Amino acid sequence: MSQGPEDAYEVLAAADEAAPFVILCEHGSVRLPEGWHWPAADRWLLTTHWAVDLGAADLARELSAATGAPAVLACFSRLLVDTNRPGDDPTLFRQRAEGRAVVLNQAITAEDRERRLAYWSAYHQACERVIDGCAASVVFAIHSFTPVYEGERRDDIELGVLFDDQERLGHRLAAALEPISDKVQLNRPYSGKRGMIYSADRHARRAGRRAVEIEVRQDLAVDAAFRRQLVARLAGTAWWE
Repeated sequence: MSQGPEDAYEVLAAADEAAPFVILCEHGSVRLPEGWHWPAADRWLLTTHWAVDLGAADLARELSAATGAPAVLACFSRLLVDTNRPGDDPTLFRQRAEGRAVVLNQAITAEDRERRLAYWSAYHQACERVIDGCAASVVFAIHSFTPVYEGERRDDIELGVLFDDQERLGHRLAAALEPISDKVQLNRPYSGKRGMIYSADRHARRAGRRAVEIEVRQDLAVDAAFRRQLVARLAGTAWWE
């Protein structure tokens, strides 16, 4: 199996072979690899959820350090190609954001599409290798979400727990988070039952593991003090059992 572009991903090796979960972070980078650049008209996107899940990579790194769990982080923006979408998804290369054209993704050539898909594939191949190389029972994806989406405020949610068929796992994770937030919601602001945990679910099913995803509201995800509380709960409670 070709590993594809080596700058497509970063792997944090397991420091604890008995770590109960593998961490995935699909949207943690705003970077464009060599050969692409941000058009001037798109630069407003770089500090928004359209380009990157703010705070997600920091949380993934801190949780890996605290638990010894292996982690795989995508090293390119979701606007280049979205690794949390299947290869035939219409939003794989997002065309519009906030009603405005994403210039980077207008008139993508066949050659450009193939090169972008090589990054998408390389990330997923790295996930497969890391998951196959450990005994962790849970594939745990880390994301963050914007407090305001298309004009709609999300004041009633701070932490979302997303899952498809892993009801017990999702409920146990939500219960573990309740001491640090009274706004923990199941399958919000997106639903794992509607395919919105594509990456974690894909890799868990292939390897016979369980999948769950956390969504942290971005104003909290970028707060180092809140992340410390969150890491303490995720590392210190056996929600994965």
